[in-house]
Amino acid sequence: MSDDAPVISVRGLTKRFGSRTVVDHVDLTVRRGQIYGFLGPNGSGKTTTIRMLCGLLVPDEGEGTCLGQDIRTQSWAIKQRVGYMTQRFSFYEDLTIAENLDFVARLYALRDRGRRVDGALTRLGLADRRNQLAGSLSGGWKQRLALAACILHEPDLLLLDEPTAGVDPKARRAFWDEIHMLASGGMTVLVSTHYMDEAERCHRIAYLAYGKLMADGTVEEVVKGAGLTTWHVSGPPRRIAALAHNLSARDGVEMVAPFGATLHVSGSDAARLEAAIAPYRAEAELSWSEGEPSLEDAFIHLMEGAEDNFAKAPT
Repeated sequence: MSDDAPVISVRGLTKRFGSRTVVDHVDLTVRRGQIYGFLGPNGSGKTTTIRMLCGLLVPDEGEGTCLGQDIRTQSWAIKQRVGYMTQRFSFYEDLTIAENLDFVARLYALRDRGRRVDGALTRLGLADRRNQLAGSLSGGWKQRLALAACILHEPDLLLLDEPTAGVDPKARRAFWDEIHMLASGGMTVLVSTHYMDEAERCHRIAYLAYGKLMADGTVEEVVKGAGLTTWHVSGPPRRIAALAHNLSARDGVEMVAPFGATLHVSGSDAARLEAAIAPYRAEAELSWSEGEPSLEDAFIHLMEGAEDNFAKAPT
């Protein structure tokens, strides 16, 4: 695979379970060295898509390549070059950190297992805990062990499925610093997340809702593509609470989101939105300013415009 060829290139990727389509004709292109964020609500098809990309599931429709290999016919070759970190901690809790990593090294039949394990322990800051049982680790340290296992065989592609769920902010930041270091060395990363601050650390992002790809691009492109106008209004908490209720019912207001004593008031028609907020602009205790919509604003707007494939499923 040449350096300029996409690491992931799939078209029309589709997966059904019974009568329900959980991934619906998704197109993805991910370049070498990119950190590609995969976002969407629970049940949006993120995990199913990841599993099709690495050969754990066969798509019902669609075609494409991962690491230059056909996702339908060369899944074994793909698996050898991918590091996949699942949502759940999947290592032996009654083995030490080093023993777990040695076990993974044996599964890949790696030469110089000791050197590989020692290198991963050092890189992820686990060397001083190498003899600690995995079951006694906190969430952040379990996350480091899982990432160490993923990179042990020096994969070309990392697939990370909500890797920082339940991890404290300091551990999340350290994790993301390591991801950027890996990407700077040429590794490609596809990571699913619910955290907007993590999405903003990705080179590109995709948003899935109910199996459909709703947006794909840089953070700036996705926010701009949502076509939202947003106003910020701040004031006394009790007045803001009442205002949020009143504005939610007005024509032209599509979203009202409180952030402390400030509201984000958004709509896709700027003129209608301004008309909706006009009666409240003169109130002395309220301070209004036009602002930029946030990534969260854009995603909520996209989600509200998506069709829920679960709601239509037969009981």
